[in-house]
Formats: sequence, structure tokens, C-alpha cells
Amino acid sequence: MNFDKIITSIDIWSSKIRTVIWSFLKDNEDDFVILGVWEVETKSIRKWNILDMEAFKDDLDKSLLEAEKMSWEQVEAAYISFNSSSFEVIKNKWIVSTVSEEITKEDVDRVLDMAQSWVDMLNKTILKVIPESFSVDFETWIKNPIWMQARKIEVLAHIFTINTNILNNIKKALADVWIEILDIFPNLLTAPESTLNKRQKELWVVLIDMWASTTWVSVYEEWALIHSVVIPFGGDNVTNDIALWARVSIELAEKLKLEYMTLSSESIKVSSKSIKLSKISELEDWEIDLEYLSQIATARYEEILEFINRELKSIWKESMLPEWAIFVWWASKAKWLLELSKDVLKLPSFIGKIQVNDELIDKKISDPSYASIIWNLILANKYWEEYHRFAINFSWILESIKKVFKKIMPN
Repeated sequence: MNFDKIITSIDIWSSKIRTVIWSFLKDNEDDFVILGVWEVETKSIRKWNILDMEAFKDDLDKSLLEAEKMSWEQVEAAYISFNSSSFEVIKNKWIVSTVSEEITKEDVDRVLDMAQSWVDMLNKTILKVIPESFSVDFETWIKNPIWMQARKIEVLAHIFTINTNILNNIKKALADVWIEILDIFPNLLTAPESTLNKRQKELWVVLIDMWASTTWVSVYEEWALIHSVVIPFGGDNVTNDIALWARVSIELAEKLKLEYMTLSSESIKVSSKSIKLSKISELEDWEIDLEYLSQIATARYEEILEFINRELKSIWKESMLPEWAIFVWWASKAKWLLELSKDVLKLPSFIGKIQVNDELIDKKISDPSYASIIWNLILANKYWEEYHRFAINFSWILESIKKVFKKIMPN
């Protein structure tokens, strides 16, 4: 195979760090192969805040090193995708006059810059500005206004911000392991782009991405992102509820959630069977009723779904999304989640599938939890020329040499 571009993506979770090294083929840029993938469990992050910088850098370096061994490639720069409980999405509108009778790319860039300039940014950093729609003179809901004739251009934009301290700590950790950050993509953007097709975006759809401590909700209409929000509840809350009410450890509660939890709803009833905890943990010798376990988990899932319903109600889309509610990440694996969602959200529901050629995707990353890193790859390929317009970077060559010596020198 003739490789054209070799791209590294790093996905940072609240409990794991994933590194994936890809390569696009010279003959067909739509085809790619996976050269290396490695996942490292980490306890140095909680709710995407770094608790132990040294431990985080060690875990990050280990993930990179193992992926490099698999791919026989040295990683010098990477695209980063992650979530954070400090993410905030702000909607803002702005209007400017055009320089000439035709709208140019410079006019579009100027109105987007102005839209973010008047946002309260106390201890916040802007990551991305995503236009929902443009208006030119008296025409509204324009997707791409370039080369249209108009005297004024207006934009309604979604501004993605993050706590500055959190972002600076992540940048410092990556710099300390000699990795240049090419771009950062919030998973609130990447997961929908890799999971939803054009028809779903056109006919209104909500994508629900449940993480450990947060749940991300994105609503699309007529190909545009019209609403996005972060709900401060996730999988860890389910685990904590099970641990509290079943009076077991967090580790045992996590096993019960992953292996024995079944959600109940109006249409699905759970049989009242018991399981001996001694089969799971030597420290416990009593039984727990599976129906009781189901009630504990279902109550928390219903609460999260009610929060989602409240957000849909705020934009007048409650029970009014013809292209369904789509679940990704580990939340999609909860048994009977789709039935519970149909009862609470009053919407048809299903599990999202990555919208990439199945033949090109390794089985290990075909899981919905890899949706964000897949789109990270696609965006990286799309903007490759922009990030690599300079052929030689002498300062980076020096840093690469230092990285090599750092890995071969004994401690």
C-alpha cells in the first residue's frame, strides 16, 4: 500500500486515553487503514480535570508509545478530541456590512469573528465557532452565502468554550511528552458528524452521547446544529446509585451495572430473580434482587432522559423529531434502554452506527464509543493541507530529536 497521510488522533476520556494512528491511501483519499491503536486506563483524570499531572503524562506517553510500536511510526503531532464538564455552548447573532456587492470568504470570516468577540469570556477559551445559518439582506436560513449578492450578512452561531485552566493543563501535558497539537475537536461535535447521515440531519434528530459524568445532547435540523447542551449526569451516577442503595463497593457496583443491569419500563418488566454476590466478589456473601437493581438504575436513566426531554421542550421539539433519538457510547449498551427512551421521550430510538465503510473499520473500533475519534480522523484529513502548508519546521525537528533521546535513554 502507498500511504499518503499518516494521522494520529488522541481521545481523552475521564477514565481512559486512546491513541489511534491512521493512514490514508495515495490512490483513494476516502480509503484508510489503521496502523496502531492503544487504550490506557487512567485514574489521573476526574470529570476531565487533571488530578495528577505526572500520572496523566505517564499514561499519555504509554498510550502513544504502544501505538507507535504497533504502527512503526513516530508520533510528532496529533489531533485531540475530548469532553469536559466545563464545556459551554453559547448562541450568538451578529450582522456586518459586506465590502462589495458579492459576499466573499473574508466577509464570512469577519461576521464569525464579530459573533465571538462580544461573548463573555471570563476564564473561558473559544474552541470552535459553528454557524447554524446565515441571513443575507431579506433571505434567511442560508447555509453557504459566499458569492451571493447582498449588502449585509448576518450569522447565528454556536460558540463552543472551555475553562481556560483545563485547556492549558492538557496542552502542557501534551507538550511535555513532545506532542504538537494540530487541532482540538469537542466530542459534542465529532460524535454526531460520524454517526448521523444527511437525511437524519435534514429531518430533525437528537443524538445522545452519555459519558461517565456528563451526557451530551445535539439536535440537528435541515443539516444544521440548532441546539447543544451538556447535562451534568452520566454513567458514574448510575454506578454510585447502585453502590449506595445496594450497599456494595464502587467496583462491585460497576460490575453489576455492566453485567446484570436491565432497565424496566411500561412495556418491559424484569423478573424477580436474585444473584449471589459471591460469584462476583469474594468479599460479599449475600444476594441482591435483580428487580431491585433494575429499579435503581431505571430511576437514574429516567432522570437523565427527563432532562433531555426538558431541553427538547425548550426548543419546541418535544416528541417532534421524525428521525429519532440516537444513542452512542456505552449508554447504548444498557439492556432495554431503547424501550425506556421510547416511553420517556416519546420518540423512536435506536443505537447509532458509524457512517464509514465497514470494510475500512477495524472490529476493535467499530463500537459506537469510537464515534468521536472516527470523526476526529475525518476532520483531520479534511483540514490536512491547512495544518501542513509549511514543508519544514526546524524547531519541531529539534523537539523530535529530543523525544527520541528521551525514550532511548535509561531512567
